[in-house]
Amino acid sequence: MEQTTSITRVLVVDDHEMFSEALELLLRRQPDVRLIGSARDATEALGMLEDEPDVVLMDLDMPGINGIEATRQIREAVPNAKVVLLTAVQSPEIIADALAAGACGYVPKTRAVDELMDVVRRAAAGELVMPERDLAAVVEQLRGSRPTTGELALRRLTPREAEILRSLAAGETTTQIAEALGISALTVQSHVKSILAKLGVHSKIEAVTLAWRHGLARADGAA
Repeated sequence: MEQTTSITRVLVVDDHEMFSEALELLLRRQPDVRLIGSARDATEALGMLEDEPDVVLMDLDMPGINGIEATRQIREAVPNAKVVLLTAVQSPEIIADALAAGACGYVPKTRAVDELMDVVRRAAAGELVMPERDLAAVVEQLRGSRPTTGELALRRLTPREAEILRSLAAGETTTQIAEALGISALTVQSHVKSILAKLGVHSKIEAVTLAWRHGLARADGAA
C-alpha cells in the first residue's frame, strides 16, 4: 500500500532579500514542503495566514513589528503554527521573550541555509529548536520572569502527567516515553492532551516552556 507523504506548509518572513530568496528556492525543491508565501515584514505576513502555515520561519529583527510581537500575533491567529525565529542576535533574554510569545525556538542566521530543512521538519513535529549550548541560559531567563498562573496550573498535573512533561522537556519522543514507562504511545498522547488542557496551552513546546519557567523540568538537553 502506497504511503501518503505529509506536506508541511511553510511561510517565510524575512526582509533580507538574498537570504529569503535562497531559502525559498530550497523549500520549493522539497517534496514534503509547500511554500505558501514569502513576506518582507510582519504586517505582510499577518495578511498571509489564510492557508494556516504549519511552520513560520521569521526574521527576528524586522522594520515595523518585530519578530517577537509578530510571533505573538501569528500564534493568536493560527494557534497550531510553529514559529522559528531566524536571528543574528543570540541573547538569552531575547530568546526567552520569543519562547514566552509562543515561538518553538530559533536558528542563528550563520547556519547554512540547506540545514534549515532539518529545522523545518523538527519544528513541524513539535520539537524545540535551539542550540544546546544556549538552553541553560534561556531557561534561567524564563525562570526569572514575572510569576504567572502557570505554577498553579502545573500543580494540577497528576504524578504521571508531571513525569511525562519532564520527559518531553528532556527531548524524549512519544515512542521513547512509552517504552520507558511501559505504556502505549496512544496512552502517552492521551496524557499529553490532558497536560495541554490543564496548562491552558496549545502545544508541547508551550508546556515545556512553562515547566522550565517554574522549575518542574531541568535544562539537560535541547532539540
